[in-house]
Amino acid sequence: MRHLFFIIIALLGLSLQAATPQEVIDRLKANIAPDKRTAIFNVNADCQGATGTVGLREQYDAVVSALRDAGFNDIPINIKVLETSVASNRRWALVTNAVATLRAEGKHSAECETQCIMGMPLKVLEVGSEWCRVVCPDGYISWVPKSSISFRSDNGLNKWKKAKRYVVTVYSSRLTSTPGGDETVTDLTLSNILEWQATEGDYLLLSLPDGRKGYLHSGEAQELSQWAGQEFNPALLEKTARRMMGSTYLWGGTSTKMTDCSGLTKVCYLANGIILQRDASQQTLTGTKISRDRWRTARAGDLVFFGNEQTGRVTHVGMYLRDGKIIHCSGRVKINSLDPKDSDYLKGYGFLSISRIDGMVGTKGITAVKDHPWYF
Repeated sequence: MRHLFFIIIALLGLSLQAATPQEVIDRLKANIAPDKRTAIFNVNADCQGATGTVGLREQYDAVVSALRDAGFNDIPINIKVLETSVASNRRWALVTNAVATLRAEGKHSAECETQCIMGMPLKVLEVGSEWCRVVCPDGYISWVPKSSISFRSDNGLNKWKKAKRYVVTVYSSRLTSTPGGDETVTDLTLSNILEWQATEGDYLLLSLPDGRKGYLHSGEAQELSQWAGQEFNPALLEKTARRMMGSTYLWGGTSTKMTDCSGLTKVCYLANGIILQRDASQQTLTGTKISRDRWRTARAGDLVFFGNEQTGRVTHVGMYLRDGKIIHCSGRVKINSLDPKDSDYLKGYGFLSISRIDGMVGTKGITAVKDHPWYF
C-alpha cells in the first residue's frame, strides 16, 4: 500500500510544482483518500506548515513526500496519525458478539452504518471511554462499542491468525455450556469465527475472543482454512439469500439477523469466503460491468444496481438468480423480476447496471478471506 501512495505522487509529477501547499494536499487527497467512508484525511497546509489528522502512517508519509516533491521542503508538518497513536496492546480488536453494530459517531443515538460479526478482525484507530473508531476488513471506518470487542496487540493478532479456528456455516446457532445443553453461552450467526480448543465426540469446544468457551455441534462449523479455500459457488450464494427471505430491512445491517440491500449481498458473499465493499455505491465500482440492456446474459450471483437514471447515482443493489429474477432487501428480503412482462417486475427503482463478481475475486474491492492479511 505504501508503494502505491508514492507511485501516485510520482504520477502527479510536474502538476504539483506550481501549486500552493493546500492545492498539493487537495490533489493528494483526491488520489489516495477520495472516500471518507474508507479514509480519514483531514489536512490543512500553507507556507507556515501542515496540520491535521490522517488515519494511517502511509498517508502521513505521502503528505511529506508530496510537499517535498512540490518544493515545500522547509515547512513544519504536525499531523496526527491515528493508528500510531493507539497503545500497542490495543491496535487490533476481534468482535466478541455474534453481531456488533457500528455507528457514525461514538454514541448509541448515532446512525447505524454497518455491522461486524464475531471473530472479525478490526484495526483500531481511536480508543475512547466507551467507543472505538475502527477499520473493518472491507475498509469501512465506523465506531464500535468497546463492550463488543476484545483488544489485541500485533503479536496477539498474529497468534490468533495462526490458531486453529472454526467458522459457523449454518444460518444461526448457539454455543452451549455443555455438549447439546440448554444453557447458552452466546448466540451464533453465519460466518462467525471462534478458536478451537478440543473435540469431544460430535461437539467442538470453542472459545470466543474474550475467553468465554462453549460447545457447538461439529456439523454446524468448518475449519476456517478449509472454508476459506472454497471455490466460487453461486448455488451457495442463492441458498444463503433464500434463507433470509422475509427478514426485515435494517439500515446498516450486514448480518443474518437483519440487513440493508448491500448488507444482503455482503452476507451472501461472505458465506462464500468473499469480502465485498460495504455500500451499493462502492460495490457498483467492482467486478465486470454488464450494461442493463444485456440483463438476459446475467448469471447467478451477479450484482444488479438501481438508482437515478439521469445522474447514474446508485442507491440500491440486489443479486441475480435466474430467468430475470433478483433477490434483494427493500422493506424485507424478497424476489422480483427485471423483465417488464412479469407480474413481479421491479418498478420505480431505476435499473442501471450489473456487475459480475465471478472471475474477479482479487481485483479492487473484491477480496477472498484467504488472501486478506488480517485473517491469515
